[in-house]
Amino acid sequence: MQSFYKYYTADGFNTTEKLSASVNKSFGINYLLEYGLSNEFIIEYNSPKSESLEKKILPAVTLKQREANIKNRFSAPVTDLIDYKKRPPYSFNMLNPTTGLLNLRWFGMAYGSDDPKFKTYVHFLDSVFIGLDKNKVSNLIIDVRNNPGGSDPNFEQPVMYLTDQPFKENVKATIIFDPNLLPFENYFWGVSTSERMDSISKKTGKEYLKDVYPVFKNNISLQNPKYNPVYYPKSPKFKGNLYLLINENVASAASHFASLVKAYVPNVTIVGVETVGGYYRHNGHSPLVYELPNSKIKTQFSIVNLVQDAPKKENQPEGHGIMPDHEVWPSLDDFFQQKDTQMNYTLKLIQMK
Repeated sequence: MQSFYKYYTADGFNTTEKLSASVNKSFGINYLLEYGLSNEFIIEYNSPKSESLEKKILPAVTLKQREANIKNRFSAPVTDLIDYKKRPPYSFNMLNPTTGLLNLRWFGMAYGSDDPKFKTYVHFLDSVFIGLDKNKVSNLIIDVRNNPGGSDPNFEQPVMYLTDQPFKENVKATIIFDPNLLPFENYFWGVSTSERMDSISKKTGKEYLKDVYPVFKNNISLQNPKYNPVYYPKSPKFKGNLYLLINENVASAASHFASLVKAYVPNVTIVGVETVGGYYRHNGHSPLVYELPNSKIKTQFSIVNLVQDAPKKENQPEGHGIMPDHEVWPSLDDFFQQKDTQMNYTLKLIQMK
């Protein structure tokens, strides 16, 4: 498992995503890269709750068969519920008369505030919080588990109903080059691995970067303040108890959302596992793609270092993702019973209040 850790990036020092991803994400291709091609595999294992060692020889399978195996996996009834590729980006339902569940599976539902889908999303959130207030719902669970991120201003919107304080996306955002002169421009490909950027688009992109990061001084370019607006509380503010569900796959904008919730929502209880995205800072925004000259391998990375609007917290160490108040991993017993350990734990917390 540890030999695969290098294939999974994280903000800072956390290893929670690396631990589970070493088995759950791209295990087949990573095994091939590390150990080569094989027609069969000798598996030595202990059955659950057994100390005796067993052995089986399994044949390799085709990609088509592997995809069928994944689709029919035993855990699907639980894991598919938090799969952003299989669920709508946002949804809401009442679990019982006193507890609502807001699922935020993906913050890529709109590319910006001028996207018509953004207005639909804002209207949805408004209706949810009006309903919670009207019915005096005392508990709200927000589930962002497996949310890979997205863009602003999408992730800031729910926070505006949860706090009575104004906040920003970040307190500082920088790039470490002059936007007029892209580093290693001969090898620059574009902003997507699927399409090479033409000269006209490249010129437009440089103009955009120059507008966002106008002054290059002392080897950094600071963000133009107009691109970092203040977000103000919205009405009706949720007055009940908030429970935030996170896990090791919460990244990018979703982790930033969790950071803002932890920073600005006083009545929140966070349940789950440390996120892969950082609490205090992260690299994000503006993905650039470069192509290596000989192998033609393309690599994409974000160029902006952001110091988030995240006040210091005693239980939030530097260099880590958002830390839960209750660390809860899925349990083996719940796995066999196809139960959601983290959700059930949260519901028990609510019952005990």
